[in-house]
Amino acid sequence: MSWINDKVIIITGASEGIGEALAKRLGPGNTVVIAARRLEKLKEVAAYINAHGGRAHPVACDVSDQAQCEALVEETIKMFGVIDIVVNNAGISMHAWFDDIADLSTYEKLFRTNVMSMIWITHKALPHLKVRDGLIVGVSSLAGKTGVPARTTYCTSKFAMSGFMEALRIELMDTGVDVCGIFPGVVDTDIRRNGLNAEGQRAGISGLTEAGAMTVDECVDEMVQAMEDRKREWVMTSKARLGLKLKPFFPQMIDQMAKNALDENHGGPKT
Repeated sequence: MSWINDKVIIITGASEGIGEALAKRLGPGNTVVIAARRLEKLKEVAAYINAHGGRAHPVACDVSDQAQCEALVEETIKMFGVIDIVVNNAGISMHAWFDDIADLSTYEKLFRTNVMSMIWITHKALPHLKVRDGLIVGVSSLAGKTGVPARTTYCTSKFAMSGFMEALRIELMDTGVDVCGIFPGVVDTDIRRNGLNAEGQRAGISGLTEAGAMTVDECVDEMVQAMEDRKREWVMTSKARLGLKLKPFFPQMIDQMAKNALDENHGGPKT
């Protein structure tokens, strides 16, 4: 890394998975404000970072709540005076066929966590990012680029993230602030098992075929490089990049590939 040094970085969803690994990767040489609901787990992550040449400040934050998102930014400024990078990583998943969903409020729940948190935090942080020629990062998903069956809730929220980032990127042209969209595929984390089922409860299973899932370290390697290069967006895996190029010409083939990604033993394909 070159420019990502001695920076103040906010990372949401930093108590586990991609967020935790990214915080530990960026921690040395930087100040990271790590946010999630589980403060005790954040303190463990912070202890690791502080022991490895970084400075970490854990903040308990439920990103589905606007006031807590705004307070996260306010606390960062109060503690450190500046914000250089915001990584909107917190998210929740869901696996359920649309006609099996009884309570449609799950759409709102995913939208608040996955989309509105990014909007609230980014809006509050933007004046400070402009001063620092900062970087806004949004961790979306391939489900924010192409539809996936049994994931209408998740796709809705991730497509919204993608649209927000694209429009904001254009608005911020010539301000010095860049917007970097990250689009991982299946990464070996618990996000799908911790996601919701048709009843709005913790699923406990993935619903997607996990064979060949990208490791968290591989994912973070690519994320950090995309951030370092201040890329507009980065779609992970060459297969996914090829698929998205082919989608306008062979949409039915890409749809079938998406359907084939479902785990036959846990929720798909549905006849």
